[in-house]
Amino acid sequence: MAGILAWFWNERFWLPHNVTWADLKNTDEATFPQAEDLYLACPLAFCIFMIRLVFERFIARPCALGLKIQANGPQKAQPNAILEKVFTAITKHPDEKRLEGLSKQLDWDVRTIQRWFRQRRNQEKPSTLARFCESMWRFTFYLYIFTYGVRFLKKTTWLWNTRECWYNYPYQPLTVDIHYYYILELSFYLSLLFSQFTDIRRKDFLIMFLHHLATITLITFSYVNNMARVGTLVMCLHDAADVLMEVAKMANYAKCQRLCNLLFVMFAMVFVSSRLGVYPVWILNTTLFESWEIVGPYPSWWVFNLLLILLQFLHSFWSYLIVKIACRAISRGKVGKWNPLHVSKDDRSDIESSSDEDNGPPPAPVQKHYNSTTNGTNKAHGTNGYLSAGAPCPDEH
Repeated sequence: MAGILAWFWNERFWLPHNVTWADLKNTDEATFPQAEDLYLACPLAFCIFMIRLVFERFIARPCALGLKIQANGPQKAQPNAILEKVFTAITKHPDEKRLEGLSKQLDWDVRTIQRWFRQRRNQEKPSTLARFCESMWRFTFYLYIFTYGVRFLKKTTWLWNTRECWYNYPYQPLTVDIHYYYILELSFYLSLLFSQFTDIRRKDFLIMFLHHLATITLITFSYVNNMARVGTLVMCLHDAADVLMEVAKMANYAKCQRLCNLLFVMFAMVFVSSRLGVYPVWILNTTLFESWEIVGPYPSWWVFNLLLILLQFLHSFWSYLIVKIACRAISRGKVGKWNPLHVSKDDRSDIESSSDEDNGPPPAPVQKHYNSTTNGTNKAHGTNGYLSAGAPCPDEH
C-alpha cells in the first residue's frame, strides 16, 4: 500500500520541476492546500443532503403549494395483474407482437393497452411538486455560492489579471475564503453524485453521473496541486448559468409562461456567452498559454488542461442543444406560446403524454380488436423536461 501511495503521489507528476511536497507543508507563516483537507467534504456532503431534505419539506413545499402546484403525481393505471407482470418482469415498452398477444388474452384493444403501459410508466415518475422542490433547492444553493464567489473574487487580484494565477506558483498561500469555497463546492457535488440514485430518474442519468464525477475530479485535482486561484474562476463562471436554469424550471412548473420564456432566453444568453466566449478566452487562455509562459508544463499540467478542454467540448454540445430547441420552436411559429423547457423526447423527457390520452381511466375492455397497423405506436412528447447544462447543465462543472 505504501508503494501504491508513493507512486500515486509522485512529485514529478503533481508538481513543477524542483518542487517537492515538503516545500508545500504548512508553516507558521503560510498555509498551503493539503490533500487531507478534502476529507472534510464527505461528512459535509451528508450534512448538505440532510439540509436539503429539511429545506424541501419545510420551505420549498409550502412555496410550491402557495403557487398552486399540485401535489398529486401522474394518473395511476387501472390495476391489472397480467399487464403488471409483463411490466415488472418482461418489458415496460412492449412491441407490436406482444401488444397483439395481450390484446387477445385480455380482450382489450391495442390502443387501450398502449395507454395502460404509458400511464404505468408515468406512475413511477415524480409529481410536479417534487420537481419544483428539487429545482428550488438547487437554485438556492447556486444563488448562494455564486453570490459568495462574486463577492470573494472581486477583492482578488487574479480576477482582473489572470496572470496572477501563476506568479509565484505553487507557493501561493491558501486563504480561508478559498478553502471554504472549495470545500463547499466539492461537498455539494458529492451530495448530488449520491442523491442521483434517490432523485428524479431521467434519461441522461449516466451522462449527469459522469458530469458530476468530472466536476469532482477537477475540483480535487486543482486543489491538490494548488491551482486553486484559477479553480475559483472556473467554479464561479459555471454557477452563473445554473442559477438561471433552475429558476426557469421553477417558473415552468408553476406555469408562469411568460416568465419562463424570459428566464430561458436569459439562461441561453448567459450559458452560450460564458461557456463559448468567456471560458475559452479567459480560462483556457490563462491555463494553456499564460501558465506555459510563467510556470512551464509538467505532467499534471497536461492532465488538468486536458480535462478543461474536454469540458469545453461538453459546453459546445450543450450549447448546440439549447440553440436547437430555440430554433425548433421559432420554426414552428410558437414563439408567443412556446415553453422552452418542454423538451422533445429526443432531447430529454420526464413524463410521457400522447394526443389520445385523456384525464379519465382507460376505456373499458371491448370485444373488437384493432389492427396494430392501424393504431401504430403512439408518439410521445416530453413534458416538464429541462436542459442539463449545468449545468451542467452544466449540471452541472
